[in-house]
Amino acid sequence: MKLLIKGMFAGLIQVSFLSALLLIPAGTLNWPRAITFLVSHGLCVQAAIIALAKYSPASLEARFQPVVAKSQPKADRVITLFLMLTNLGFVVSIPIEVFHLRWFPAPPLWLSIVGAIACFAGMGTIMTALYQNAFAAPIVKDQSDRGQTLIVTGLYGIVRHPFYSGLLVYLAGLGLWLESFASLFVLPIVLGLLTARMIVEERSLREMFPEYTDYMKRARCRIVPGIW
Repeated sequence: MKLLIKGMFAGLIQVSFLSALLLIPAGTLNWPRAITFLVSHGLCVQAAIIALAKYSPASLEARFQPVVAKSQPKADRVITLFLMLTNLGFVVSIPIEVFHLRWFPAPPLWLSIVGAIACFAGMGTIMTALYQNAFAAPIVKDQSDRGQTLIVTGLYGIVRHPFYSGLLVYLAGLGLWLESFASLFVLPIVLGLLTARMIVEERSLREMFPEYTDYMKRARCRIVPGIW
C-alpha cells in the first residue's frame, strides 16, 4: 500500500509538472486538446501505477531509484542531464509554436488523430517495458544489490531498448496530437541522445553480463524492429 500511495503521488506530480510545461507557455487554459491529453495521460499513468504496484512492484520500485548514483557511468550523467533538458524543451516547444510562433499550419484532423493513437501506443509500450523489466531504472547503473538479471523476453526479445522505442513514438504522437509540426524537429536530438545512452548502457551490460553479447546477436535491433 505504501508503494502504491507513493507511486500515485509521484504520478500526480508528473502530470502537474507536465501541465505547467504546456499551459504556462501557452498563456491560456482554453486549449481543449491539451486538457484532453493531460486528463488522458493522468488516468493512464495512475492505472499503470496501480497495475505495477499489484503485479510487478519491483518494476515500480526501480523508477524511484536516485537519478545520480556512484555506480553510474560519468558519461551517463552528462547524457541524462541533456536528455532531460531536451525532453523538457520538446514539451515546451509545443505551446510556443502553437500559440506564438505558428511556423507551420496545424496538422489535419486525421493526422492529429493518428498522433493521439501513437501517443497512447507509445505510452503502452513504455509501461509494458517497465512491467517486463524490473531493473529499468532511470539511469544506467549496477543493480547487483537488487539481484539484477538480464531480461531477454517479451518486448526485449524483439528490440533491445523497447522503453526508448515507446518514448519516441509517444513524443512524436504528442506533437501531432497537439498540432505542432515544429516540435518534431526536436526528435532527432532526442534520438541522438538516446543513441549515446544506449551505447553506454550496452557497454555496461556487456561488462555485467557476458551473455549480453549473444543476446545482441539474437535481438539485433535497438529500437525499430527489423530496421535499427
